[in-house]
Amino acid sequence: MNEKVFELALYMIPVILSITVHEYAHALASFKLGDDTAKSMGRLTLNPIAHIDIFGTLLIPIIGILSGFPFFGWAKPVPFNPVRFNRRFRMKTSIMITAVAGPLANIILAVLMIIIGRLVIFGHQSGIPGMEKVTNPAGLLVIMTMNVNVSLALFNLLPVPPLDGSKILYGILPDSALPVMDFIERYSFVLFILVLMFGGRVILPPLQAVLGFFYKLMLG
Repeated sequence: MNEKVFELALYMIPVILSITVHEYAHALASFKLGDDTAKSMGRLTLNPIAHIDIFGTLLIPIIGILSGFPFFGWAKPVPFNPVRFNRRFRMKTSIMITAVAGPLANIILAVLMIIIGRLVIFGHQSGIPGMEKVTNPAGLLVIMTMNVNVSLALFNLLPVPPLDGSKILYGILPDSALPVMDFIERYSFVLFILVLMFGGRVILPPLQAVLGFFYKLMLG
């Protein structure tokens, strides 16, 4: 029982922290661009309660952990109104900036975990060959937080609605290609189910490469 409680904490603390930072970054970017929709709904906050989806953030991951099957989760999406963006950028560019803010925040948090791990936790253990020799709870929590943030960032960069990657692609594509995005939006539910089924295989190679690089920075 104690092992399961520790395992739940080891997964759920980084998950809740990561999605909170992710959604807050979306809300902050939208607000800085002139849209106060998220702020007016109480989403411009680092309070996890504002972002947690009971089913997607808590129940599904917990069931996955307890059952031993791979799990996925989600938070309540941050609302924004493109019409309320200021005219500093084109609307499609502002949408892209708002979208990229989430994954970027996760990468920044992952880098912060590298710094904390290197300077505070693993600094006296230079030369550790890998995670298998990290046994202290603080070290495991730092590494898991880094893992979750990198995974969340890369997964959200997949260019499939409703993931952030689709909005980033929308901002990059020329206007002539936007009807294609509208067509894809019609089938977003089916595409998202496919992403949940196969997206892990798509991001696995870049995920391994990025995490391998980050491990070397953190562990020496």
